[in-house]
Amino acid sequence: MAFIEYALHGRVAKGEKPLEYQDPEQSIKILGFWIFLATDMLLFGCLFATYLVLRTHTDGGLTAKQLFDVPGFATETFLLLTSSFTGGLATLAMRNRNKSAVLAWIAVTVLLGLGFLGFEVSEFAANVARGATMQRSAFLSAFYTLVGTHGLHVSIGIGWMIVTWIQIARKGITRVTARKLFVVNLYWHFLDVVWVFIFTVVYLSGVVM
Repeated sequence: MAFIEYALHGRVAKGEKPLEYQDPEQSIKILGFWIFLATDMLLFGCLFATYLVLRTHTDGGLTAKQLFDVPGFATETFLLLTSSFTGGLATLAMRNRNKSAVLAWIAVTVLLGLGFLGFEVSEFAANVARGATMQRSAFLSAFYTLVGTHGLHVSIGIGWMIVTWIQIARKGITRVTARKLFVVNLYWHFLDVVWVFIFTVVYLSGVVM
């Protein structure tokens, strides 16, 4: 139990709230961000529903099984899920007030996120080179819209992390910067969860079916 408490909250005194929750104003802002994530979940829910309806509408073009590269999307998954772990380590270091570790883990998370985006851009470019453009079929339109929207969110998350890194480097670990780091990591973990569904619903099912 002590290990679980440490993993979740870091070295906080018994009964003490984590740093990002110690200021009531920051707690309210965190709650507001949870509400934002709920609305973003609705957006992705609509995109998933659209994809499921249109995934067989290939109009004689490439099918999912012909298009998807297993090593490629497996690498993307590894990079993004690993970045979620390093993002969690940054939050843990923040709760331990270890500024240098926070900056290091944020930097690693950003690099992994950039690697993910690099593979995704390469995947899209290879698809287009094979004639699998967005306007080719309803399936490809739904695919690019869903995966591209997630990629856009990842790009925003990377930019957000860089800004947070700069703020922590300049101001140190305060209740405000702690809340900012916690919130950006919430966002990042949310994107990882969305990717797990993309990996399963889009890529794995596409290869199998």
